[in-house]
Amino acid sequence: MTTKIHQLEPRHWVAAHADYLFTYAIARINDEEQAKDLVQETFLAALQKVAKFEGKSAERTWLTAILKYKIIDLYRKKSSGLAINVDVQQAEQEQSDFFEPEYGHWNLERAPQSFGIDDHDPVVNKEFNSILQKCMQKLPALWLSVFTMKHMDDETTDVICSELKVTPSNFWVIIHRAKLNLRACLQKNWI
Repeated sequence: MTTKIHQLEPRHWVAAHADYLFTYAIARINDEEQAKDLVQETFLAALQKVAKFEGKSAERTWLTAILKYKIIDLYRKKSSGLAINVDVQQAEQEQSDFFEPEYGHWNLERAPQSFGIDDHDPVVNKEFNSILQKCMQKLPALWLSVFTMKHMDDETTDVICSELKVTPSNFWVIIHRAKLNLRACLQKNWI
């Protein structure tokens, strides 16, 4: 029988990990109530899996992994069947004037501009992050899921495609469109 490197202490989970897990969830879904629910679901799932904990990681790491899969399940639910969603069609329509139709070059009014976020002022960074979160919430659910998994969770393209049931070519189209929309929203609301 192997000894566990780390022992679980479920009685202390809320005090020790709830704030961290909530912050992790809110950064990925930007919905306070849903983030709270996911943290509670994480604790419940962890309680059901206590016997399976092998002690190869820290308690917080194990709980975060459970939460991560809860978030991926949420992404999958939100993004299923959204290929023809009105949100997607609206977002694609908004992008149609980014480029000149004849040549595919940037429309001068929509061309990339400097965001001016090189400043290391914490107040400016907090304000920018707030605007970024609002812009992210305007993305269609599938686009938000793909963007978050790629750029916040550093997931591979293969994992994202597998989890969200999208083809690699669809993934690249989605990530491109998400970036275009985020850039446009940031330019409109930040500059």
